[in-house]
Amino acid sequence: MFYAGGVNTVELSSKKITDLKPDALVLGVATVDGQAVPFAGPAVGRALDKACAQTIRALQIKAAPEVCQTVLVEGLESPVTFVGVGEDPDPETLRRAVGAAVRSLAGREHVVLALPTGSAEEVGALAEGALLGSYAFAQYTSWDAAPVERVSILTPLASESDAKAAAERAGILATAVNRARDLVNMAPNDLFPETFADFAEQAAKAGKGGKVKVSVLDEQALADGGYGGILAVGMGSARKPRLVKLEYAPRKADTHVALVGKGITFDSGGLSLKPAKGMETMKCDMGGAAAVLNTVLAAAELKLPVRVTGWLALAENMPGGGAQRPGDVITMYDGTTVEVLNTDAEGRLVMADALARAVEDQPDALLDVATLTGAAVVALGERTAAVLGEEQLRSDVLAAADAAGEALWPLPLPDHLDETLKSPIADLKNIGERMGGTLTAGLFLRHFVGNTRWAHLDIAGPAFHEGAPYGYTLKGATGFGVRTLVGLLENQ
Repeated sequence: MFYAGGVNTVELSSKKITDLKPDALVLGVATVDGQAVPFAGPAVGRALDKACAQTIRALQIKAAPEVCQTVLVEGLESPVTFVGVGEDPDPETLRRAVGAAVRSLAGREHVVLALPTGSAEEVGALAEGALLGSYAFAQYTSWDAAPVERVSILTPLASESDAKAAAERAGILATAVNRARDLVNMAPNDLFPETFADFAEQAAKAGKGGKVKVSVLDEQALADGGYGGILAVGMGSARKPRLVKLEYAPRKADTHVALVGKGITFDSGGLSLKPAKGMETMKCDMGGAAAVLNTVLAAAELKLPVRVTGWLALAENMPGGGAQRPGDVITMYDGTTVEVLNTDAEGRLVMADALARAVEDQPDALLDVATLTGAAVVALGERTAAVLGEEQLRSDVLAAADAAGEALWPLPLPDHLDETLKSPIADLKNIGERMGGTLTAGLFLRHFVGNTRWAHLDIAGPAFHEGAPYGYTLKGATGFGVRTLVGLLENQ
């Protein structure tokens, strides 16, 4: 697989710090009554806790969340990285703090975390943060400093089954997120519809836990099946489109959830060409498909008692001689005719075909994930995704996102905007009015889900991070959506 570096699992230990000789020890710094104090587990002991408190005071180390400082503490051979956790940290604060600390310790092989763990949930949060923070992608270059290779968590819960299960879940989840990161970070000359489909097949075969079946429709099968949207988007590229179906179906499952992911492996905008600057990160336009693939694989490895069907709608949107034109009318999988007025509104076309096909399997719930609209970024910024759709399912997504530490915000689907999608010569146009672009894109997709309970996640903002690293988030792909979708499936 592509996975380029980082920690795959964490160790739980109840040993004393003096019995370990890590390359670095991570301790928290919290705010209590306005003062910065050590935030450490019982393994630290009174004498060392006192020495840490003195060091924090002497060096004026801050408790601001995610701020790291590595120093020497009297009584310890290993250097100590103090990381701020603020006041009364929740699990996501712990994830981000530990992620920042482990990320800052690249170049050191073994890191020990000695923050308090009063519950299995906190053990899982520390493990997840460390695993995500250690990720590194160097497929095309060498590391400046090799990522941390081994992480141990000192906890009095080390022998308890709930804590072990939480750490194992964190490992499975982080591996899924990091695989999604790899896919999104891959160069588009290496990752295109055919190679993406090949990767999905290889990953399913290599997966642990429940069996995942994979079937792939190539361009001929798409034409024979009437998938007009996917074919139209892929017409301008020498790299032909694919539709990948993944299915995890445990015997005792009585709930079926279908997931559809947008997989535009590169988006030039087609003949409605993007400006050059706007294309620089368009390898990330398959982030939804990466999230769906790895959600299905994680569900199987976790052996969740839910049937999960994943659909990856894969195409490359290019302005070649065979490309679709503004003004073309295409016929979608379900027979709906669409007047294409902007070839850069291509994601909804491939998604509509996959949604219409997914509905035929009569799932209990249907969710789609897509880097769909720049309007979502304008509305919510670069770190928050939008969720639209049936109210209860939308609420379930928000609850899963909150627990996972991924930021989503609900948006409406106003019926009056549906009027702007009407075409004088076809059933629909592929764009509505300029204002409320995220809403009209969602309304377009709604036409293809029938009466199925459905929610749409627009992850255009948080799927790819162009700024400075923070917490467990590095520059580049984030793997956004995997943790929320896995949490949603677990809640089923």
